[in-house]
Amino acid sequence: MADNNRSAPVLSLSALGKDYAAPVLDDVSIVLNAGEVLALTGENGAGKSTLSKIVCGLVQPTRGQMLLDGQPFAPGSRREAERQGVRMVMQELGLVSTLSVAENLLLDRLPHRAGWLRRSALHALAARQLAKIGMQGIDPATPVARLGIGQQQMVEIARNLQDDTRVLVLDEPTAMLTPRETSHLFEQIELLKARGVAIVYVSHRLEELQRIADRVAVLRDGRLVDLRPMAGVRESELVQRMVGRAVHEHENRPRRRAGPVLLRATGLGRAQAVRDVDLALHAGEVMGLAGLVGSGRTELVRLLFGADRADRGEIALYAGTSDGADAAPTRRIQRGWRSPMQAIRAGIGLVTEDRKSQGLLLPQPIRVNTTLSDLGAVSRAGWLQRAKEKAIARRLVEVLRIRSRSIEQAAATLSGGNQQKVVFARWLHRECNVLLLDEPTRGVDVGARADLYAELDRMTDAGRALLMVSSDLRELMAMCDRIGVMSGGRLVAVFERGEWSEQSLLAAAFSDAAGAPAAPASSSLPA
Repeated sequence: MADNNRSAPVLSLSALGKDYAAPVLDDVSIVLNAGEVLALTGENGAGKSTLSKIVCGLVQPTRGQMLLDGQPFAPGSRREAERQGVRMVMQELGLVSTLSVAENLLLDRLPHRAGWLRRSALHALAARQLAKIGMQGIDPATPVARLGIGQQQMVEIARNLQDDTRVLVLDEPTAMLTPRETSHLFEQIELLKARGVAIVYVSHRLEELQRIADRVAVLRDGRLVDLRPMAGVRESELVQRMVGRAVHEHENRPRRRAGPVLLRATGLGRAQAVRDVDLALHAGEVMGLAGLVGSGRTELVRLLFGADRADRGEIALYAGTSDGADAAPTRRIQRGWRSPMQAIRAGIGLVTEDRKSQGLLLPQPIRVNTTLSDLGAVSRAGWLQRAKEKAIARRLVEVLRIRSRSIEQAAATLSGGNQQKVVFARWLHRECNVLLLDEPTRGVDVGARADLYAELDRMTDAGRALLMVSSDLRELMAMCDRIGVMSGGRLVAVFERGEWSEQSLLAAAFSDAAGAPAAPASSSLPA
């Protein structure tokens, strides 16, 4: 009986299409079966998010129809879809930052008595929900705004793991997760499959799709170009179908030659979040930062950029004409920068991990967002030179292959990956000696990622120093010349290219602040 239930169609999509100024989705037909994971992949702008939002009631299709358990299914809202058991974990978080973790998890079913909230029952229910995905360490009473973005992603996932779920759409769910958190998520996916839940898993991480998906659907330019069993499919085949061209990997690249030191941090710290970190960034190389969510990676980057004020330590800048170990610094900043503007004027840029709230002016066009970092380059005597601004924006759109109707398109209307490219373009426009990259390829497809990697290579060739934070160890191992590992707010290890392995990086990430391995964590590692 269970086997018959698992093979029964749960959701059928027939000739779905969606038009805005032009078609963004056309003639997509897919049948989703109970107890299976369907991988949905494609380049940014291929239509993945649009299709997912149609299924979950966030967008209304222009044409086509859907059936849920053989009955017409046309949800007019997300809430209506959820009432019928169709839920979505969106790439862009939908949490209420002013509410607690518990309130976000149970917002539509808060326990109460006679109109009064039963807070102890609320926290007990939330704790059980968090335990499902290995987040027992989070206090349910914590305001969501105090969590890192990776922890917020886990709360968003936990919110949608409901018992009445029939179809669950996961849109880039692991983009901000560590290997341990990803492992917990995959365990939950297996449990959901066993219950007969149909799962649509949207991701650009092809190695993940191979681990958990039963079938894969590939979208290109809004059309379904491939639908096949995942077993036996090679990454290179998927990439070719997604982008229509070969994309080369970088894992066997030689180490770049390290130039002089451009920036040195000594004893840099902020309370217990960042604890007395020493590091040096060299011209012409990429240094990576690995670590678990909450290890201090983003907090360190924010100190280096002046987004947070250090309470101890020093940042020193060097001219880069000789070995920074011997040359005198051109500038010393005690307890870090007073503001991001001071850091920018000193030649430091930041690609933030949270593009929507910290990286973009969403209502403004691509043109404004790309040139905002250096208005002096597109103005004269205080007057904007519109022709020059447009020419620069068009060049950056072409270099980064930003998929858009024009440079006047609002950033809010772009796909997530193309929004990330616009953030990246801003720092290509401004000449920074040091560029800090916090999850720079989050939500970016393999083709676009290759474009960004090529741009990083051009930047290092030009003598810039790059610091890259990423939760994707394969990305760090492919692109970096050195990888530092954060744990408990400390920089506990630094590996040179050729010295690291995935196991050694993970072991350092799971160590405590004193450098001793954390025994319980190893059992949670993926095989």
